[in-house]
Amino acid sequence: MTDTFFTLFATLTVVSAALVVVHKNAVNAAMCFLLSLVGVAGLFVLLDAYLLAFVLLLVYAGAVVSLFLFIIMLLDTRPEEQKPFRLMTVAGATLGGALLLVCGSSLFARAQFSGASAVEPVGAALKPYAEQLFTTYLLPVQVVGFLLLAAMLGVVVLSRKYEKTEGAS
Repeated sequence: MTDTFFTLFATLTVVSAALVVVHKNAVNAAMCFLLSLVGVAGLFVLLDAYLLAFVLLLVYAGAVVSLFLFIIMLLDTRPEEQKPFRLMTVAGATLGGALLLVCGSSLFARAQFSGASAVEPVGAALKPYAEQLFTTYLLPVQVVGFLLLAAMLGVVVLSRKYEKTEGAS
């Protein structure tokens, strides 16, 4: 049953990540990125890493993707302004896909040869990190949150469209 969920979440992650790259509409690409993060969080849950799954959904899916969406909407890109794919872009994507396939197949073959399971529980090993994150490193985490907020406010201010008034010089 775990292998079925692993295959499901891995497929969801890879397909939605590929759709992020392929989509021409930036809002759709951001939504596919959100779906990819949900797939990765599902993989973390299968690894019994509930804290990492929660932090991934809270920080990346909650804050970063919403920040991306604000930036995309504030930039107000039009589909006719987008450039078509070039030959080098397609060649690079093909090469990257081939490398990904080779690396994935070698990892799969190594796991089959050694008899190791694809999903092993790691939740107990992450407990000390979670304790340090919420005790020792609480201030730096909050500082990063405020920096993200300042960046979002800066984008809002910089992307604001000002209209010229008649009397102003």
